[in-house]
Amino acid sequence: MTTNAQTAPAVSNSLEAWLPVVGRVLIAAIFILSGISKITDPASAMAYISSVGLPLPAVALAAAIVVELVGGALLIVGYRVRTVAVVIALFSVATAVFFHNNLADQNQFIHFFKNIAIAGGLLQIVAFGKARG
Repeated sequence: MTTNAQTAPAVSNSLEAWLPVVGRVLIAAIFILSGISKITDPASAMAYISSVGLPLPAVALAAAIVVELVGGALLIVGYRVRTVAVVIALFSVATAVFFHNNLADQNQFIHFFKNIAIAGGLLQIVAFGKARG
């Protein structure tokens, strides 16, 4: 007969094994969906990039798609997660600074800090890797 005290470590170990994967999937989802939206409507994405005055919008769009799709996929599968997380964290901060910098606008304020929060979550991946160990 098992007691709660005996099963608690097993449940805890199981959660510790799966939570990093679930966390990476949840963080990656926003990037993958964003990358797909850029592929499906590149003209709108390039117009948005141009509207903030960034040079070479086609190059910026291609780079964003690669970071979002490839980076998101690599996070999910757990390949070189620390390096990938640094790249996506920098991308998130740059996106906040260039695209969501009108903090007087409530919508931009929320998007700015959403990107900063995502970068914070990615830095946790940088710190701890793909799983606690």
